[in-house]
Amino acid sequence: MKNLPIIHKPSPMNRKGGTMTRQIRNAAKALIIKDGKMLAIKIKDGEEEWYIMPGGGQEAEETLPQALQREVLEEMGVLVEVKDLVFIIEGVYGEDFHRVDMVFLCEYMGQQKDAKRICDTKQAGFEWLDIGTLNTTPLYPSKLRRQIMNLQERKPYKVYLGNEEIGDPEVTD
Repeated sequence: MKNLPIIHKPSPMNRKGGTMTRQIRNAAKALIIKDGKMLAIKIKDGEEEWYIMPGGGQEAEETLPQALQREVLEEMGVLVEVKDLVFIIEGVYGEDFHRVDMVFLCEYMGQQKDAKRICDTKQAGFEWLDIGTLNTTPLYPSKLRRQIMNLQERKPYKVYLGNEEIGDPEVTD
């Protein structure tokens, strides 16, 4: 095999021309659907309430499905069987890291009674959300709303949803 030259790329630059120090964070998120509803984490911050999908960051030497099963069990005490990757959405700016969320369809396998739950500080429980009205439900990232509805209705849907950041206009169509 021929030796290929080593190409040194310059350090990535941020928007202001400085060297990038932010890291990319892979996260696995669970789309758990049962009887036309999806399971979501309820977040409460003062008077505001909204929903996010369960899941979280991938650790070294952990596959995405392993990360997802661990995170869902920690956050909700719920057991899932991880199925297909259905969506990818990014959060390039607005956080301390560049977030890449990979959303997997999961089968709900039930509650684990003795699960040691580790909840986020603003987590106020979890709810089954009606997928038929998801476009008007405060689920974030909002670009997921219509695509989850399309998936449930067996309509075409986008897999790669691009970038969504805090402060972007909500997708409510």
